[in-house]
Amino acid sequence: MAVHWQVSPLNLKLSLNLLLAAVFLLPPVTLATQLQVQVQHSSGQPVAGAVVFLESVSASAAVKPAATANIIQRNTTFIPEVLVIPRGTTVTFPNEDTVRHHVYSFSPIKQFEIKLYVGTPTDPVVFEQSGVAALGCNIHDQMIAWVVVLDTPYYSHSNDDGLAVLNDVPAGDYTLRVWHKTLLSEADVPNLPLSLNSKTPLQQVKLK
Repeated sequence: MAVHWQVSPLNLKLSLNLLLAAVFLLPPVTLATQLQVQVQHSSGQPVAGAVVFLESVSASAAVKPAATANIIQRNTTFIPEVLVIPRGTTVTFPNEDTVRHHVYSFSPIKQFEIKLYVGTPTDPVVFEQSGVAALGCNIHDQMIAWVVVLDTPYYSHSNDDGLAVLNDVPAGDYTLRVWHKTLLSEADVPNLPLSLNSKTPLQQVKLK
C-alpha cells in the first residue's frame, strides 16, 4: 500500500517557526569589504612601498603562515628588499651569486646567521614573532633588506601614487598601521583606530 506524506497547516506553521528560530540563533554574517589608504610624507608627497596593515584580536586569530617565501641574493642585492609575511612563515635565502654571502640579523624579533655559503641553505628561517627584522651580509656591507612579520592576514603595499588597497577584509574594529623602511623606530609607526564597514572612506596617513 502506498504511503502518502501530508503536512497539515498546524505542522507547517510549527516547521516555519522552528526554521525562523534556527535562523535567529545563527551567528551574524560578517561581510568582507575593501579599504583604501593614501600614504604620504609630511610634505604631502606620496610614499611608495609602504606596508599598510590592519591589526585586531580577530585578525591575529586568522593568521596562517605563507606557503613559500624567499629572499634571493642576486648581483650582491637582496630580492625583494622588503619581504612582508604573516607570523609563522618560513623563509629561505637562496644565493644565486657566484660569490659567497653571510646573511644575518641582530633584530630582537629574530636573530640568526647563515654563514658563508652558495646555493640554498638546507635550514630555512622561521619567523615566529611579529615585527621587523633588518638583514645584512657580513661580507657585503651595501646589502640590506627587511622582513616585515605581521600578526594579521590583512595587508597591502602602497603603489607609486601612495595608494594601498586592502581587499576582502571583514568589517569590524581594527588598528590601522603603516610601516616604511625610512621609519627609524616603532614610535614612528602610525597607530590609528578604525571602524571598517562598506562606507568607510579613503584613509589618509602621513608619515613623519
